[in-house]
Parts: sequence; C-alpha cells; structure tokens
Amino acid sequence: MHSIKFDNVLPQVFAHSENLQSDIWRNNAVFEKGKCYLLQADSGQGKSTFCSYVIGYRNDYTGHIWFDGSDVAQYRQVDWVNVRKLHVSYLFQELRLFPELTAMENVEIKNSLTKHKTRQQLLEWFERLGIADKVNEKVEVMSFGQQQRVALMRALAQPFDFILADEPISHLDDNNALVMGEVMMEEVKAQGAGVIATSIGKHIPLQYDQIFKL
Repeated sequence: MHSIKFDNVLPQVFAHSENLQSDIWRNNAVFEKGKCYLLQADSGQGKSTFCSYVIGYRNDYTGHIWFDGSDVAQYRQVDWVNVRKLHVSYLFQELRLFPELTAMENVEIKNSLTKHKTRQQLLEWFERLGIADKVNEKVEVMSFGQQQRVALMRALAQPFDFILADEPISHLDDNNALVMGEVMMEEVKAQGAGVIATSIGKHIPLQYDQIFKL
C-alpha cells in the first residue's frame, strides 16, 4: 500500500455540524508511504474515529476512503484482515494488551503471525526501551507507561506500510518518549513505511512532513 486518501469524508456524528473546521473532515487529505504525519485534535473531534476508519473497525461516514485507488467501502472482512496483518499496524491509545500474559507474550502474539522479528531482536527492543527487567512480568502489574512501550513493540513486530500511532506517549517522560520515537522510526525506515501519529497535546518528537488539524 502506497497511499491512503480521505476524500470528502464526514463521520455521521458530525453530519449536522455547521461550523466544522478540519483539514480532514469534508476535505481531501492524502497520506503517502515513507512520510510522517501528525494529526492534532481537540478532544471529541474524531481522532479515534479516524483511526477506526483506517483499520476498518467502523464505516459510519459519507465520502470515500481510498487505499491505492481502491475504495475501502468495497472491502470484505478478509481484505481488512490482510490490511491489519501486512499493511497497517495500529498502536491503540487504550493499548489493548492482555493483562494476564507477560510483556513478551503480548509482543509475540503479533509477531507469531508473520515471524517478522527474532526473539533476540525483541529482547534488544526491551533493553533499549528500558524495560528489560519486565520481559517475563505480567502486563497487569506494569505501569501504564511501561505498557505503552510493550504496545509499541507489538505494533512494530509485523510488516507494515503505515503505522497508525494514537496518542503513543501520553504517559511517558521526555527521555522515554524520545527513545520510543527512535525505536519506532528505525523500524519505520527499515520498512520504508509511513507514520500517522495523533495527539490532543503531547506528541511523539518526530520530523513531520505535514501536520493536519483534525
């Protein structure tokens, strides 16, 4: 996948909004593989809705969303499974980790589908992200900031053309946010992928090619 295009898309929840001002909704916006984008939004402006549209969790909108010229409104469930497995990796704001599993088990769940990374490569990520001592710790006893780093590794442990990072560093200090950004961008560049990051405040420190106001 080389491009994602939002063509006059409007969520149903905003259908009667007369003063909607957005670079995305009721507008044309294109996201290209290999580039880095930031979506800035106030709370309630559709940040999570945008993410849900990109990965096919919701389709309550008018307008069109195109993946390389294909209208995703025509996608079947099997097509969306393929998108999530090989083309778009999603770092959830609410993380969606399995609390009863260890940190490594949570990362390996995604990696086991494609064998994209070796266990040694995963361990190196744990070390760099400062949670090497949490490899065999159950997620339920880890802090939210530690869980965010586990969720990042899970998102990176697959092939992707785009990584969609929803509020990825909301509970991290500046140093850990910087390291997290470095680890993510190394994998992004290795895969020649694009980044779409969202934020309602603090955002991951990257060199953005374009910033959209949602």
